[in-house]
Amino acid sequence: MLDTLATALRRDPHLPALLGTTLAGGVRVRATRGDLTGLADRYAAALHRRGLGPGATLGVAIRPGPRALAVLLAAWRLGLRAAVLDPGAGPDVLRARLALARPDLVLADATAQAVAGWAGPLARRAHLALPDLAGLGGPLATIGPRLPRCAPALETGSLAAPRRAVDHAVDADADAVIVFTSGTTSRPRAVVHSRASLAAGMATVTDLVRPSAGSPVLGGTFFVLVPSLAAGAPVALPARRPRLLARQLRRLRPQATYLTPPQLRAALAADARFTGRVWTGSAPAGAALLGRVKEAGASEAWGVYALTELFPAAAVEAADKAAYEGDGDLLGAPLPGVTAETGPTGELFLSGPGARHRYLGEDPDPWVATGDRAHLDGRGRLVLEGRVKDMVLRRAENIYPGLYEPALHVPGVDLALLVGVPVGNGDEQLVAVIQPSPGADRRLLRAALREPLRRMGAARPDGVLLADIPLSGRSRKPDRAATALLAAGRHRRPATR
Repeated sequence: MLDTLATALRRDPHLPALLGTTLAGGVRVRATRGDLTGLADRYAAALHRRGLGPGATLGVAIRPGPRALAVLLAAWRLGLRAAVLDPGAGPDVLRARLALARPDLVLADATAQAVAGWAGPLARRAHLALPDLAGLGGPLATIGPRLPRCAPALETGSLAAPRRAVDHAVDADADAVIVFTSGTTSRPRAVVHSRASLAAGMATVTDLVRPSAGSPVLGGTFFVLVPSLAAGAPVALPARRPRLLARQLRRLRPQATYLTPPQLRAALAADARFTGRVWTGSAPAGAALLGRVKEAGASEAWGVYALTELFPAAAVEAADKAAYEGDGDLLGAPLPGVTAETGPTGELFLSGPGARHRYLGEDPDPWVATGDRAHLDGRGRLVLEGRVKDMVLRRAENIYPGLYEPALHVPGVDLALLVGVPVGNGDEQLVAVIQPSPGADRRLLRAALREPLRRMGAARPDGVLLADIPLSGRSRKPDRAATALLAAGRHRRPATR
């Protein structure tokens, strides 16, 4: 797919590739297809001149945009493996990740390096902070405009080297990308995708989303950018502010949109209108949220089940999700090529061409342990029962929140979590933490919750707390640990049972 994209970008170089938005919501061209090609050529030549070739590791700490995409294209051409470094992870975490990946060179933009001096406040406002990379013993180069105290710029020169000097035949099983996921500062964990698994994942996205040339796609992830641009569709990077995002959607009228559930909820609160097909993932998306997206104009609204280790694995459209009446959260049928099995504890295991090759420092394994409990229904569809580690133990009874949380997403509910609050002797109380939608009438919401709470039977919670649910990570997933602490601090007495 990346080879296809590199070839496709050389056609019609004058056409827009990446779009941004003005403060009024107007369309702004951030890069043409020719701009991306030129950047990728210059970056590939510069990295080649620094001696980086197949098998070398390139650290990438660059905000999403033309430069980040061009660097990844250059790394692919050279046969490098790109270690994606999240500038928002914090210095301690990043230091541990760098020690594990041991990149031969780190490319970082100026904001990501702004750890001291007058540029520090800029970095903090952007939630970006890298450790002093130069002090770790590895080379560092700045990409894009430099700020004071930044590393020397990557010397790209005015002209790129001949393509034959940087194009290499690379084995499909070679490492392509390292993406850090769970783990701690003492034991970070990193997913390694091969060139073959990365290509398979993007081919699955292409078959699922079916982007067509000419009409824009809205979304900022790598798995949106590459298939869309390869198909000839310009990609608009989503505005961060909800009202501006709503204006952007109105002006663009995209053929397809990919936003995380928190982005969708914020856009809906800003009265956004949608067009075409809308996709969401990275965090739970209930039938109510997908239904609201369709009411706001989308022709289809899809929830995508995906992991860093295998993207994407399953997808379900709003109508099918709303029609599901069983326990748990319907994820949809495994996508073509994806094999699903469950272990003795109910944990879901996945395999397929798009599955990661291994974890960095570990042996290859064709099966991905998802950490989710799930089962296949009578129609071969995956139904999520919750995280294995999220089990709540109450009066010697195991309660799996994922079985019951979807039923709590009645109209007026944005998010719902069931969390355990320790009460001593290893026992827990079960508290339902409900985040109301903006403007929802709390009295009516409590009334609407009575019936789904009654139907939960032995899993009925000891208390119901209406509060905003803490979010964490770049995808802004609900943070169960923080929610449990919130419930422990504010829940006072059991509900009447």
